[in-house]
Amino acid sequence: MIIPAFDIINNQVVRLYQGNYLNQKKYNINLINYLTEYKSKGVKIVHLVDLDGAKDQKNRQIKLFHQILSSTNISIQIGGGIRTNKDINELLTLGVKRVVIGSSCIQNKEKIKEWLEIYGPDAIVLALDIQINSKYRKEIYINGWIKKTNFILEEIIEYFLPSGLKHVLCTDISKDGTLLGPNIQLYQEISNNFQTISFQASGGISTSKDIIELRKTGVKSVIIGRSLLERKFTIEEALKCWQNDL
Repeated sequence: MIIPAFDIINNQVVRLYQGNYLNQKKYNINLINYLTEYKSKGVKIVHLVDLDGAKDQKNRQIKLFHQILSSTNISIQIGGGIRTNKDINELLTLGVKRVVIGSSCIQNKEKIKEWLEIYGPDAIVLALDIQINSKYRKEIYINGWIKKTNFILEEIIEYFLPSGLKHVLCTDISKDGTLLGPNIQLYQEISNNFQTISFQASGGISTSKDIIELRKTGVKSVIIGRSLLERKFTIEEALKCWQNDL
């Protein structure tokens, strides 16, 4: 599945380079018009990141999300600073299909297990941002990629599997926002090792060929941000690459 992604600061679509708030590019687009068009072209779900909410929970862009959800009928998954039951309840009540949990799945693992049980595995996406070190350990970073944890990707997935974990958004942060191509080896490996997980691949996609190669790895979805915004290829081309028989 192709999942277009939009990062939002102060109601405006932006892209951060390597997660750096000081290195952002603004896009002068009407997001609701984009989503309406994407829906008409066959997009099933879009990925929104509330960068204001990620920085400060009190600054969550709920008004914008309400406007989007009331103006379009496309499914939406939202991430960015979601840390409490209240955050999740508010978004699901708005009509959000899935909430994306990042740092909390490291900092508050018991609470995440609880959420998987309360809301169900289809409503929760774990966002695991990794950097692969010289020993090929997939080290997890949190807090906007600032803090390296002592956990690796595999052990966190294994921890949540008994709780019904289904959706994992895995980003190779060395690739994100760079247009340098995705880490095909990474997604091939984790798709083979965790066949019950619906992986969403994110980071580095720059050509339609990247989409074809990612589909071969076994990931269930591809998150595409900058390359669509900058028209490296069209949404029609992206969907066609995903749908074509291998």
